[in-house]
Formats: sequence, structure tokens, C-alpha cells
Amino acid sequence: MITPMRVFVLIFNAGTDNEGIHTVREGDRNKILMFESEDDATRFALMLEAQDFPTPAVEPIDAEEIKEFCQSAGYDWEIVTENSGLVVPPEINVEETDWKPDTDTQESPLEAELSDSELDSIRRRLEGLL
Repeated sequence: MITPMRVFVLIFNAGTDNEGIHTVREGDRNKILMFESEDDATRFALMLEAQDFPTPAVEPIDAEEIKEFCQSAGYDWEIVTENSGLVVPPEINVEETDWKPDTDTQESPLEAELSDSELDSIRRRLEGLL
């Protein structure tokens, strides 16, 4: 039995209903990069962030599952091998994505329950301990 090959892909808004996978546009086609190395995928994600792109999550996934997804969506794919050198994102990104950046900032449950005056009081007490 062949062990499934685990690869790493970049996912935006991971685990939400508004999830999107990072693709590279080549002509009129989209291509998903499948990284063998988690470190390489993380470097690529950080380079995207440096280009003011929303920060993607690096997610492990079975290569065959991604290939099936690509076939059903009409996407191409490329496996980025661990020793292939630095892969750099294109300098020009699409203006509009199929997914929307997750702009909801969620308050922690504690912040949602405390008023500003209560938070100030706690802050003063903590500063007094210093």
C-alpha cells in the first residue's frame, strides 16, 4: 500500500464558510502550489503578507485530495519540492478574489463582558502590583 503524500497549501479564512485556497494565475488558468516542506509554504505565506495580501494559514493536506479538487475546479497544480529553491509570489496579485478577507474582529469573551471603566479599574490594580 502506498502512503498518501502530505503536502502543504495556503488557505485563507481557514475553517470558516468563507474559506479560500491560494492560487497563482498563469494566463487564464489558476494553479495551486503544493509545498512538500511546511517551512517553504510558511516562507511563501510571509512573502504574500509582505505584499499586503491577507495572511494565509499553512494547512497540511493529502496531495491526491488537492489533485481531485483541482480537476473538479478546472485548476492546475504544481508540487514545490523541498530542495527546489526559493519560490516567490508574483509581484502582481488579482484585484478581486473569489473569497472575501475575513474582516470580522472578534472580541475575547472577557472583553465582551467588561465595560471600559471595569477594564480601566483592572488595569490600575495590575499596574499597582508593579
